[in-house]
Amino acid sequence: MSAIADGPEAQDALFSISDSEAKSSVPAELERATLRLEFPPSYVIVGVYRLFTDKALYQPVWAKCKHGTQRGVISSTRSSPRVTGLSGDTLFGYQMPFSLYTYATGVLVASQVTFIIRFFLSRNMRIARDRAWEQTVASRGKGPDFWQPYVEEWTNPPVVKKTPFLQRWLSGRLGAMAVKLMLLPFDLVPLVGLFIAAWFKGLGTARSLHRRYFEAKKMTPAQIAVFMEERKWDYRTFGFTAAILEGLPIIGIVFTVSNRVGAAMWAHDLEKRQHFYASKKQT
Repeated sequence: MSAIADGPEAQDALFSISDSEAKSSVPAELERATLRLEFPPSYVIVGVYRLFTDKALYQPVWAKCKHGTQRGVISSTRSSPRVTGLSGDTLFGYQMPFSLYTYATGVLVASQVTFIIRFFLSRNMRIARDRAWEQTVASRGKGPDFWQPYVEEWTNPPVVKKTPFLQRWLSGRLGAMAVKLMLLPFDLVPLVGLFIAAWFKGLGTARSLHRRYFEAKKMTPAQIAVFMEERKWDYRTFGFTAAILEGLPIIGIVFTVSNRVGAAMWAHDLEKRQHFYASKKQT
């Protein structure tokens, strides 16, 4: 969805004018934010870059998580899993470019190490993610008063239908576990299971990453539903990209923190647009 869209009518009006006129309709202070908003997955990359290059971000995160990480790594190296039951180097009749024994062993070992590290980091990781969000917002020079009440940007906002029971169930913990079990066979195929799982989790991941944003604006469930529906594909692509990185074995734990940084950067730009529309409605 275009970053300067204002509903279907506004989109039609925008594309009926020249590019130079469209750009001139965006305030100077929103030009860079508008470019970033055109491609939401870019915030995932921004989050990774900020986390690995900004000492104010990675030092407190590592200080909170290093002991749990060390305990998790030590515990995971004490066991040596054995993989049996595989025969040959073919999968569904297709020749694989590597031994299935090797790949299956790698998948199981990586999954085991990831699970153990997550277990030791569970509490501290939640604190680290919250700190990463707060520090990212603070680095933009914004305080609590920056987050203003929700302003509807579309002239005719979409009507959000009630989410079907199955979809609500799948978005919960039990549903997520059921989906994970169903996708287990795809884990034998490199990347396939990762991408399929990321697609299923994309929207839920994006909503979870923006939980702090919605809370800061004190948005109601109805407002959140409309806000996300208006930016459905923005949230899907952002969540899909974030879920891919979080689904990577071992290193994906780090990306659960960097995604909070990227989500905070995206929330900052979205809020600047909210301020712009709020000022337009006041004039």
